[in-house]
Amino acid sequence: MIGVLESVVRGLGNGSVYALLALGFVIIYKATRVISFAQPAFMLAGAVAVSYLSEVTGFYPAVLLAALLIAGVALGIERAAIRPMVGRPVFVVSIITLGVDVVVRVVVNGFIGRDVRQMGDPWGFSLVSLGPLVVQQRWLAMLAVTAALVGLLFVFFRHTRYGLAMRAAAVDQETALAQGVSVGAVFALSWALAGFLAAVAGMFVGTGQGVEQLTWIIALKALPAIIVGGLDSLGGAVAGGLTIGVVESLFQTYQGEFAPWLGQNFAVVTPYAVMLIVLLVRPYGLFGTREVERV
Repeated sequence: MIGVLESVVRGLGNGSVYALLALGFVIIYKATRVISFAQPAFMLAGAVAVSYLSEVTGFYPAVLLAALLIAGVALGIERAAIRPMVGRPVFVVSIITLGVDVVVRVVVNGFIGRDVRQMGDPWGFSLVSLGPLVVQQRWLAMLAVTAALVGLLFVFFRHTRYGLAMRAAAVDQETALAQGVSVGAVFALSWALAGFLAAVAGMFVGTGQGVEQLTWIIALKALPAIIVGGLDSLGGAVAGGLTIGVVESLFQTYQGEFAPWLGQNFAVVTPYAVMLIVLLVRPYGLFGTREVERV
């Protein structure tokens, strides 16, 4: 039983990273109806920025500065590459975000080089005891930071002017525009928030193991998370990310013992297996809005 609980804590920690990335996907989608595939690049850029800035400012200031920096980069990309495409089919804009992802990663790879860049984080693989449980400190840090950011986002969307504007634009852009909401500002803010969250996620991805050119692949696990939770649900993004993390961790721990016939490293594909199962049962996700067409 102790082993199961430790595996669950590890899954919740890793799932927190998926949740932060999934939140970025959902925030942009709710505001613009576009799935942005640039999140992996923002995650990688954030991790690399932290690794450089921590050498100058220390780790914690570096995290905040890097997150703000990547938020600014995401805002600039939205202005330069995405804003001119307003009114075009969302499929076309999504393809452009793929190009943005490739360009940003190519630039960032130049700063990484061939070696693994260390993050300079204070946790590494250090362990801490929670009663009978022995878990890594970084997993607890992931959970705590994600919980804090989700709480701040809840307050922002519920009780601030810009948060209410984003909610209004997510429901109906034309009606929001008629009521005086700057939809363009909503688009820009959604990209900035997504960049900020991706940078924090990148920092956690690099803790203990450093950052390399292929680190961005981890961000792809956020795609099953948003499908599982629901593409237009912020709460679903968090639930989907945590679910994916826990299922993946349990398979890593016990699949070799109870289901060896699945082959080695089946845990790598479990996020996509969970996504397919959810799509068969609830095509709009566990918490997504069910679309009904009247004919």
